[in-house]
Amino acid sequence: MSTFNQPLGGNDMARFGGPATMMRLPTQVGAKGLDVAFIGIPMDHGTSNRSGTRMGPRQIRDESRMLRPYNMATGAAPFEHLQVADIGDVPINTFDLKKTVDIITEYYDGVLADGAIPLTLGGDHTLTWPILRAMKKKHGPVALIHVDAHADINDTMFGEKVAHGCPFRRAWEDGCLQNDKVFQIGLRGTGYSPDDFDWGRKNGWTVVQAEACWHKSLSPLMAEIRAKIGDTPCYLSYDIDSLDPAFAPGTGTVEPGGLTIWQGLEIVRGAAGLNLVGGDLVEVSPPYDPSGNTALIGANLLYEMLCVLPGVPQGAAR
Repeated sequence: MSTFNQPLGGNDMARFGGPATMMRLPTQVGAKGLDVAFIGIPMDHGTSNRSGTRMGPRQIRDESRMLRPYNMATGAAPFEHLQVADIGDVPINTFDLKKTVDIITEYYDGVLADGAIPLTLGGDHTLTWPILRAMKKKHGPVALIHVDAHADINDTMFGEKVAHGCPFRRAWEDGCLQNDKVFQIGLRGTGYSPDDFDWGRKNGWTVVQAEACWHKSLSPLMAEIRAKIGDTPCYLSYDIDSLDPAFAPGTGTVEPGGLTIWQGLEIVRGAAGLNLVGGDLVEVSPPYDPSGNTALIGANLLYEMLCVLPGVPQGAAR
């Protein structure tokens, strides 16, 4: 009998029943005693176009009911090696974005103090900056793999420095990142000037635009990234709009010409072996995909993040 929490199986309870938690896992207050904590941040007051990501964590959890504990592709069995639970949502201030970022940092300070690795269900991308502030306190400046259609390095939006288009500019200003170990993958679309993507390059970041990913496997790219990051503590931030809207229309700022689902899987699976200290899946906006497919993909990518965390052996693909 396993001493680790297990997802509620489909043969024990119909998939449309059971607890509304990530993978129908047990829930608890706080992260004490956990190796990994799934956490929701239901916010969208940092969005600049279509709102709705405040409902993202709820729908991701709902669609995660189809997930099973064993990864048939990689051989990973995370629930045999890690104690995992869903610890609910951060109690954000839905009327004050600036207060919310401080609430998030304080909350993640506690999660990290308990020794758990946070995997976050978003929520708009503003949330990654306050998480990275907490990461810096625990681990020092971290490496970053940022998968997105947008660079999110704006200095301001409508004169405001806190928004979902600014988190990585703020994290850079706060010294949260190791600049030679920052990788942005999938950037594309229209912009205001070349600096929209080149600002990161000027600061030593590696920017891989979507066009460089078309019609190819991203496994070789991930091998290069692993070699460059080494054993540095690494954070993985995955914006669902990195995927082409043909796959993931349920997001606020869609851009055509994006990554495929299989490329997304290659990126996350390619993070196996890194010293991952946390990850997030953001910008799922349920009102724009009533089918739930966008949230279903998000749930699967979060599960894949769980499968590549330190302490989870990888088996041979079959």
